[in-house]
Amino acid sequence: MRIISGKHKGRHLQAPKKLPVRPTTDMAKEALFNILNNTYYIEDIILLDLFAGTGNISFEFASRGATQLTAVDANYGCVKYIDKISDELELNINTIKSDVFSFLENVKQKSTIIFADPPYDLSIEDFTKIPEMVFSNELLLNDGVLIIEHSKHTDLSSLKNFANQRRYGGSVFSFFEANSK
Repeated sequence: MRIISGKHKGRHLQAPKKLPVRPTTDMAKEALFNILNNTYYIEDIILLDLFAGTGNISFEFASRGATQLTAVDANYGCVKYIDKISDELELNINTIKSDVFSFLENVKQKSTIIFADPPYDLSIEDFTKIPEMVFSNELLLNDGVLIIEHSKHTDLSSLKNFANQRRYGGSVFSFFEANSK
């Protein structure tokens, strides 16, 4: 796993092998940030990283200057690893060990970008819950976006608030916005 740009550009990070994760590929992450850089000033965004895993996405945002970052994961090892790297690189990432769905029921903080990278084998019902909970609880700021990373075998295009999707290899980013469908 590599930080692509920003203060820690080129830094390779090695997550412990025992973590139950599938980090976003460098190619897909670079493409995602090319899209986001055309819409947002990364330094100004408030990020909520759900199913944060290794913290790959949070580290990239932090390296590029974002300072309001929250990473949520249910796995203690993942949260511990994100805290360790965040301390080593002097990044300001707030970690929360929680089931994502329980977290979404109770969180009040609004975000500019909510990025969710659940396990690819998550049921379609659980995939559906993510945008439902984000929009029913009004967790996005104006012009905010929910991005869900999923397998090319999962189709989220019929869900309410779906705006578009981008495919990179076996991964797809589905974008959801308040003013879509």
